[in-house]
Amino acid sequence: MTAIAHDRAAQRSAAQDAVSESPLHKRRVSRRIMVGPVPVGGGAPISVQSMTNTPTVDINATLQQIAELAAAGCDIVRVAVPSQDDADALPAIVAKSPIPVIADIHFQSRYVFQAIDAGCAAVRVNPGNIRKFDEVGPSICKAATDAGISLRIGVNAGSLDKELYAKYGGPTPEALVASALKEARMFEDVGFRDFKISVKHHDPVTTVETYRLLASKGDWPLHLGVTEAGPAWQGTIKSCLAFGALLSEGIGDTIRVSLSAPPVEEVKVGCKILEYLGLRQRHFDIISCPSCGRAQVDVIQLASEVTEGLKDITAPIRVAVMGCIVNGPGEAREADLGVASGNGKGQIIVHGKVVTTVPERDIVPTLLDYAHEMAETMRQEGEDTPGAGPIVVPVPPTVPTR
Repeated sequence: MTAIAHDRAAQRSAAQDAVSESPLHKRRVSRRIMVGPVPVGGGAPISVQSMTNTPTVDINATLQQIAELAAAGCDIVRVAVPSQDDADALPAIVAKSPIPVIADIHFQSRYVFQAIDAGCAAVRVNPGNIRKFDEVGPSICKAATDAGISLRIGVNAGSLDKELYAKYGGPTPEALVASALKEARMFEDVGFRDFKISVKHHDPVTTVETYRLLASKGDWPLHLGVTEAGPAWQGTIKSCLAFGALLSEGIGDTIRVSLSAPPVEEVKVGCKILEYLGLRQRHFDIISCPSCGRAQVDVIQLASEVTEGLKDITAPIRVAVMGCIVNGPGEAREADLGVASGNGKGQIIVHGKVVTTVPERDIVPTLLDYAHEMAETMRQEGEDTPGAGPIVVPVPPTVPTR
């Protein structure tokens, strides 16, 4: 066993007890693989992925973006390797990345071997567009095994095999799953099992149907994604719909929100989806009422200013910004910190108790002062870290690990 493979084995052993359960539905039983030190499948906490949009050859820019993604809560990052120059940049990126790096490779099998040699935690390969995959596939599997790394395979609706497209009349759930099963057999026939599968479609309903069908066919860990989901607002809605349905049924082991937006925005959305489903510890959260005719303050502006002022807070504090007396006092009491506004003033409520009443112009600075003070107290007491990662619970005896 190589030194790298030995390190990977040690990471796998150390992560065996990491397990996350959903409050909505028992997690689907899947086998476990490792992406560097991050466990995927086998009940492991659901990880958030994103992909850099910098030229990988620009090492400094890529590392800067990876650092920003990691700070936002990203667990695993993927980098594109479309050229030899990009492949040559991998060792430097892997060496300095704070999170595991996956090389995203199409067409050229030699880049796969370079990525493995560079120390990448995993490689994303598409057997359908790797030249002469039948010939190089076994060698890829051997190299991955020797290095102790995993692979990701799968299909997007836009790259479905032409024969399957014709057979099923398009990228239907049945066609996408048939393609994924064909690829899985390529690897399993040569004894390689350390891979996860994705079957992505741009339509959330088709995505849900496809993953449900695939989940019923085997125990592979599944990477969830709605491919080409669109601009930030549209892609967020699509991803929330698909991920919410699947994760609430216990399906899914790692996710990527695909947006036509900066990659950090993908991570923010992904983390919040997991937080609101009870699958990741809560970070800072803001509750604000909708704008309506009862509001006696500009709730939209007030909520926007509070959100901007607290954007750097990472402590798990819930802040309520309410604009009238109907729900305001009750909602604010349920939060860690809140304001119930009306008649040109605001009642500041801390842990359910009114601590002061201030003029409307002082609501935002007063809330910010209390929030920062609360966050600092939590930091000093070591209570500001629960929001920094997935929820982990003890391993149930019935969940297999590898």
